[in-house]
Parts: sequence; structure tokens; C-alpha cells
Amino acid sequence: MSGHVPVMLPEVLEALAPQADQVIVDGTFGGGGYSRAILAAAPCRVIGLDRDPDAVARGHLLAQEMPSRFTMVETQFSRLDEIDHPIDAVVLDIGVSSFQIDQAERGFSFMQDGPLDMRMGKDGPSAADVIAQLSEAELSALFHHYGEEREARRIARAIVTDRVDKPYLRTSELAGVVARVIGRKHHDGIHPATRVFQALRIYVNDEIGELEKALVAAEAILPAGGRLVVVSFHSLEDRAVKTFLAERSKAASGSRHTPTLTGPAASFDLITRKPVVASDAEIAANPRARSAKLRAAIRTCAPARPRPISGLRGVPTLDQIRRAA
Repeated sequence: MSGHVPVMLPEVLEALAPQADQVIVDGTFGGGGYSRAILAAAPCRVIGLDRDPDAVARGHLLAQEMPSRFTMVETQFSRLDEIDHPIDAVVLDIGVSSFQIDQAERGFSFMQDGPLDMRMGKDGPSAADVIAQLSEAELSALFHHYGEEREARRIARAIVTDRVDKPYLRTSELAGVVARVIGRKHHDGIHPATRVFQALRIYVNDEIGELEKALVAAEAILPAGGRLVVVSFHSLEDRAVKTFLAERSKAASGSRHTPTLTGPAASFDLITRKPVVASDAEIAANPRARSAKLRAAIRTCAPARPRPISGLRGVPTLDQIRRAA
């Protein structure tokens, strides 16, 4: 499992508070750091989920070590409500893993040349497909909303102009055009291609949609007292978690004029009123932890409630891109 350092591990374990005989879902198995720590913290059982075949292979190794305590399932964490077993807690570590970034052939990193892929599940449209098929306006909206890139329009215009003569198939090619448009250094000091690559990765893997569905699924399957712990690394991800938990922890209200409570009862009680962040020592040892935010809550006995899943307006869905290919 070397190569991946689980972020905020002590804080995650404290929020999860694993107990004997519990069944805990590690919805983003990755390198297995959380799963192994949970199994070591209490005589419980863990079910690991991941859509990345490489992560699934690592999970099967752990299942061979601990066949009675760990089970690996290849699926999206948004489908955790399909688990046919009572669940006591769910932990999600959102975003790309060190394994994926470090493998040039996966196409996640602009620091290494590789195919412009970025698919966590290795199926569906790749980042190259997205770059080839989206219009200038659609690419601009994508970079702006998912990457929060200030130069989204200029970058999209350059990509659409250049792809007429040569398609973008390599990470180095895309990173190069972004650097050419906005210079060697980004306005906030990061690599110029950081936000464009981030936006593409989030879009190609529908990461915000998957997260929102997973939150709803966790609410549906967790019993009263069940715990939900989410670690995110991007402002859009954290905003989705914060909004969801704020809505679900808001109690029904009334007044002296209308003493009857109105609105649905709170389905979660917050463990963390504000996000927990990594310590200075952890950030120094693992720079990936610098943007991590942990939010956690405990399920109440109130019924789960549906929530519409949002999408990015002005940009086609992945299914639409697949059909157009």
C-alpha cells in the first residue's frame, strides 16, 4: 500500500469512533489506508468500494489477508445504498489518489507526459474526448465552474483554434497550451495547468454528482446513531458537503404565532460545526493535506429525504458526449 498517505487519519478515526461488530463502509478505498486503520482500531468489519480497477485489485489483497473482516466491491461510492447489509458508518475521502497521480499512463498529472485520460473507472469518455468534442463556450464554462479558472475563455479559445490542425491526446500538449496562454506562472502561484486539469478530472468522473448522490445514499442507509465522515480537498466538494449537512441538520421550526413545527425533522446532528483541517505537522509531512477539510455528522431517527442532484448548466452530460463520439 506504499505510495499513498491517508490524510487526517487520527481525525477520521475519532469522528468515525469504530466499535466492535460494526460494519463500516470505506466508500473510496484507494490505497486502503483508512480501511486498514479502521480494522486496527476495533474488531469490526469494513466494506471497501472503488470504481478504479487498480484500487479494487489492492482491495482484494487486503480481503485475502482478512477474509472475515474485509470485503472489496468494485462500484461507484454513489451506489453505496445498494449494499445488501446493515451499515453503521460511512467514510468518504473525495478526490484523486496518489496512486492515480503518480501513474503517468492514467493521465491525471500535468507533471508527467501521458495519454490525456483521467478516467478513474477506465470507461466512458476520456479527457481527450471532452477536449475534442466540447465547444469553446462549453469548455470555457467547464474550466470556469469546475476549475475556478479566471482565464477560462482565453484557454478555451486557444484549444478550439489549435485542435483544428492537431487533436490533444497527451497531457503535455494540454499543459503546454495552457502555459502558452497564461504564462509559466499562474496568478496565484500554482502551475498554470492546475485548474484546467482539475476541472477536466472532476467533469470526466462526474465527481460532484457522484458526491451528492453518495451523501443522499448514506442518509438513506445509515441507522439512528450511524456516522458519516467526509474528507474533501476542493472548494466545490466541501461546499456540496457543507450545504448537504446544513440542510439535513436544520431542525423543524415554529413560532409563537404558529407553534406547530413546520418542515422536515433534522436527519443529521453535526459532529463538526466547522470543518476540521490538518495540523501544521501533517501538512509539513504531507503537502496534499493542506487543502483537506473533514466534516462529520450522526444520523438521527428522522426519515431520509430526497434531494435533487445538480448538474453543470451549459455543458453536455457525459452520456451526451458518449453518444456523439
